[in-house]
Amino acid sequence: MTSARVFVARLAGCNVFDPVGDRVGRVRDAIVVYRATAAPRVVGLMVEIVGKRRVFVSIGRVASITNGQVITSGLINVRRFEQRGGEVRLIAELLGRKVSFNDGSGPGTIEDIAITETAAGDWNVSQVFVRRPRAGGSPFSKGPTTLVDWSEIAETAADGQGQSAEQLIAAYSELRPADLATTLLDLPQERMIEVAEELPDDRLADVLEEMDESDQLDIIAQLDDERAADVLEEMEPDDAADLIAELPHARGEALLDLMEQDEADDVRLLLSFGPDTAGGLMTTDPIILSAEATVAEGLAMIRRHETHPALAAAVCITLPPYESPTGRLLGVVHFQRMLRYPPHERLGALIDESTEPVNVATSAAEVSRILASYNLVSVPVVDDAGRLVGVVTIDDVLDHILPDDWRSHDDDASTPKRRKTRTRSKAPAGKSPVVKATVKSVAPKKRKE
Repeated sequence: MTSARVFVARLAGCNVFDPVGDRVGRVRDAIVVYRATAAPRVVGLMVEIVGKRRVFVSIGRVASITNGQVITSGLINVRRFEQRGGEVRLIAELLGRKVSFNDGSGPGTIEDIAITETAAGDWNVSQVFVRRPRAGGSPFSKGPTTLVDWSEIAETAADGQGQSAEQLIAAYSELRPADLATTLLDLPQERMIEVAEELPDDRLADVLEEMDESDQLDIIAQLDDERAADVLEEMEPDDAADLIAELPHARGEALLDLMEQDEADDVRLLLSFGPDTAGGLMTTDPIILSAEATVAEGLAMIRRHETHPALAAAVCITLPPYESPTGRLLGVVHFQRMLRYPPHERLGALIDESTEPVNVATSAAEVSRILASYNLVSVPVVDDAGRLVGVVTIDDVLDHILPDDWRSHDDDASTPKRRKTRTRSKAPAGKSPVVKATVKSVAPKKRKE
């Protein structure tokens, strides 16, 4: 192999291919071990393969590494990754680490790390991209950066204290919420909490929605009440209600009191219904318009970036007021039907007479049957007076009927489950994802180089 230098922050998320060009997974981190008289040696990569499983790929199984892709020999161990004693994850544990320069010129912060291939085919940490503290008084200025050899610096926080989470957040900025949630749960507990505290409220809310309640509680417990309330406001009302229901009553009430009144009212409404009913499953933010609204207005509403795809499948038509609980529900207009009519057409003339709402007390099982029987993406929910109070979407139902361990389910029955989803129902476990043939399942007692 030709000598190469790769920066690990750019390596995160790169595709991993087998020798024939089929994609195996994505790189999530690089694993090194420290040495007494030399720079750390790369022993392998943590790769996310089919089914979101994180596995260890020995550096000896890697044919080439570039900033854009990794090519392996095609035979890797698919046992779930477990960090071993003496191993360090470069992205999760070293980016953001405080260091000092051995020449006495002051402190710095690691922003990236370069790994270089040797003539023998090994990979070692070679250089470190370090930012010094800013010299000026402006809060918007940044300190100068420098690229130095590993031997020129020394870590000043070997136990992880004082380690910034900013670089790790930047490295994973492109991850989808579900992937970022999995990444956070793979971090050491203290590091996970540190990164969660640094995430923006809306980003943390998206991540929490992808976690099991027990993991949500671990993070919320570390946040002060004001920050926790801000995050809950950014969550979907049904997810926020599920989380608050798991908190001690006193703290749940305290957080609701700190939330904006409108958001808190939506959550309190959901908490008043049983978890196995339409009222307990629904979201309280459907798209609501009057019968006099036009097709153009309806299409404008469903085009909004923040609108969930399942909610955008249909517009609810009601009498005033037009915020849940609304006036009497008149019906729904599906977006496909709107596409077939001119922009000036009234929505009241396009109502689908075949779509009937469900009552807030309707069982979750019955809601699931209705969605499946009529091939619906969502169904409106009304109270006893016929007022629209919310919508149950297909993703709400899937959360309810999937097995408890669906987020972490894989084909290794002996692997303990790290997370489970809502405990509203018990469904039989589904089949695990099939790993492609080029990934051979082996379980050596020790890692081979």
